[in-house]
Amino acid sequence: MSAEILAFPSGASSDAQPGEAGRGAPAGALPVLVGCSHGTSDLTGRDVIRALLDDVRAARPDLDVREAFVDVQQPEVADVVTSVVSPSAAVGDPHGSAAGVAPGSAAEGAQPGDAVVVPLLLSAGFHVSVDVAAAVEDRGPGSGRAAASAPLGPDPRLVELLADRLADAGLRPEDAVVVAAAGSSRPGAARDVEELAAGLRERVPSPVTVGYGAMAKPSVPDAVAAARADLAPGGRVVVAAYLLAPGFFYDRVLEAGGDVVTAPLAPDPRLTAIVLDRYAAAASTLAR
Repeated sequence: MSAEILAFPSGASSDAQPGEAGRGAPAGALPVLVGCSHGTSDLTGRDVIRALLDDVRAARPDLDVREAFVDVQQPEVADVVTSVVSPSAAVGDPHGSAAGVAPGSAAEGAQPGDAVVVPLLLSAGFHVSVDVAAAVEDRGPGSGRAAASAPLGPDPRLVELLADRLADAGLRPEDAVVVAAAGSSRPGAARDVEELAAGLRERVPSPVTVGYGAMAKPSVPDAVAAARADLAPGGRVVVAAYLLAPGFFYDRVLEAGGDVVTAPLAPDPRLTAIVLDRYAAAASTLAR
């Protein structure tokens, strides 16, 4: 059974290059915002995440906004943070070029600054508690400070955004909704997704269950099959993709047996607002 795929929201563009915006901005007192996503080999997925960060730059042109990753893509989040809080170490590191720092560049001789890593992730899973946490560890005397914000979810605005995606899909009361999340080995991530699902149940007329792409159960295909077994006459299984962008997990969701699959969440002005709220909260801890 092939699923109907809803169109992606407008706003993703392939014109901008990674790290291009904000790189030439003069150094200031404000911490650098490091938007850290998982990373993907999907070119459209890369464009979508870049569009989200471009929206952040447009909303806050006073901020230096940089892109980083925990897997698949470069630069690694730890390298980007090092290039801000300890630029001389980044220049001397053989991996410094991965953070966009090279000998003889404008960054050589730069003064240490502060950085806030905003995980562009929807729940507090392994990458938040391990990779991002390690990236903001103290670099020692003479270095700037770094902090990590909470991930983007859970947040009531994500509930609203996912409900809008379902409305775009023409959700009907007789349909069943399966929220498809990436999944994590960390229990906190599942709790975050369940909180999102609980909020969604208050917003939509259909029953709502959850499935995971990996590391947690039920899997998305199993959740879809269970929803179909209890489906009302004439109803459809509508899979609500609780994912920021297309990529590996979204491809698996498309193959999970749903009748309709919603588009990923990004880009959207509400995501931009969440990113900036997370940044502000973490930056305030550096000001103490």
